[in-house]
Amino acid sequence: MVLQAIKYSRGRLEILDQLKLPHQEEYDHVYSSTDAWHAIKDMRTRGAPAIAIVAALGLAVELVNMKLSPAAEDVTVFVLEKLDYLVTSRPTAVNLADAARKLKKTTESAAAKANADGESVREAYVSAAEKMLVDDVNDNENIGRHGAEWVIQKTEAGKKGPVSMLTHCNTGSLATAGYGTALGVIRSLHAKGSLKHAFCSETRPYNQGSRLTAFELVHDEIPATLITDSMAAALLQLKGPSENIAAIVVGADRVAANGDTANKIGTYSLAILARHHGVKFLVAAPRTTIDLATKSGSEIVIEERPGKEVTLVKGPRHDGVTLDLAVIETVSIAANGINVWNPAFDVTPAELIDGIITEVGVVEKDKDGKFDLNHVFKVDGLEDKPSKIGGI
Repeated sequence: MVLQAIKYSRGRLEILDQLKLPHQEEYDHVYSSTDAWHAIKDMRTRGAPAIAIVAALGLAVELVNMKLSPAAEDVTVFVLEKLDYLVTSRPTAVNLADAARKLKKTTESAAAKANADGESVREAYVSAAEKMLVDDVNDNENIGRHGAEWVIQKTEAGKKGPVSMLTHCNTGSLATAGYGTALGVIRSLHAKGSLKHAFCSETRPYNQGSRLTAFELVHDEIPATLITDSMAAALLQLKGPSENIAAIVVGADRVAANGDTANKIGTYSLAILARHHGVKFLVAAPRTTIDLATKSGSEIVIEERPGKEVTLVKGPRHDGVTLDLAVIETVSIAANGINVWNPAFDVTPAELIDGIITEVGVVEKDKDGKFDLNHVFKVDGLEDKPSKIGGI
């Protein structure tokens, strides 16, 4: 049973508080767009696909439970203002802006219909937000399937037998509506009996790998080992051949038109290591993460986080034998007064990426070494065609 980070029924939304993982599983109620904004900003919910879903559904819950104006125009203005506000919670995650754009269009189209009223506009918005939740799960499962098949058929390690994979940050059911993107590829390999071992990096400074990815791998009983970020090079050098490591697979917060990819800090260095050690470097992301309006990674604005995330760590007290979950302590791990630079993301150049796994297939570079990402928006239904293997 895959972990469920988002629990939704019409008029009710709960999110798993990821700041309390892996030691406590607690769900927070989200009653409004303001609640959703704070949940995203505080990183109680995170992961580009999940952020978009929580934002969309948070506003849906607010609309269902509020006293509604009978005028279509009033409801439309309310929705558009709230969507603009929600986008400010995490500007680097393009899925959120993409969801807002689509929901704005749906709302405006509903308001433009003859005899439109507040209720019809609300229903159009809520139904569209609910469809996003369902579609995200289906897309993730397709990403997992396409990625697993590509690794098996397109890597030297895959041709030898069960493969091992390294992933960074958290890209599983905790970062999406369910199943996951990069972690979905690992899940799919495991389901096929084609996974030897999964390795996950700690992902400093927020430790999404050790807190969240490791939690999911243990939950799903997938054979896995945690490493610190600084161990990745040694892992590939010392265990690459013996563990049959086929690839490093990561998610994305934004993919530019040329394939440059913004993802959790530390991704760029992993891509360099992959190239040096001859393993594939793959980005797994739904098409909603691809931003054709952003021509290259140089145009991506990188969010910077508070320095205290680097200098302080927080967790339950450990007495040397057991955890005391009733006592949460914050510990300083850096010299007092030191300056901190804490970018949340880095940009991996397209030249270091071997494939971009989407819900409609794996995009490979053309003969000129370039990604054509326009093509993925023209191939709905491609997942049913065997020609997907070998790239789009």
